Amino acid sequence: MTCLECHKELSYIDHKNSMELFDVELCKKHYDRLLRLNKRHKTSLQAIRLYYGLKEAGENPMLAWWDGKKSVDIALPRVKLNVEIDHEPHLYSHKRAMEELEEAMHSMNDGFTTLRIPHMLIAEKMRETVQDILQIKAGLQQSQQVI
Repeated sequence: MTCLECHKELSYIDHKNSMELFDVELCKKHYDRLLRLNKRHKTSLQAIRLYYGLKEAGENPMLAWWDGKKSVDIALPRVKLNVEIDHEPHLYSHKRAMEELEEAMHSMNDGFTTLRIPHMLIAEKMRETVQDILQIKAGLQQSQQVI
């Protein structure tokens, strides 16, 4: 058992704590870092789990990435892909829908594609979600090469 970030050997307690909360193996240093990130940026557990799912697939995602206007749950900046995790669909209103549409428009004007993923997909279909994101990334890479 080693930390996914620094590959340091984990104690039983570090392994247990990180698996219970984040469902990934992290040393105390990286576990504490994610706790601070979660508190400071309100980074969701689903975003953290998806971040590590992408890392395990060989990607280099950015967690709680500042795009110049707002914090994005996950970004793959090399292909200008922002991934936002949608939460609480029952709280969705017309006002929130317009805000998200305007945010997506600003991101598109800056050359970024915003992908919205329902939080339940991460809990129930993590592997498939990661594979779909990787395919979207590959499509974006191909379209950028054509230009």
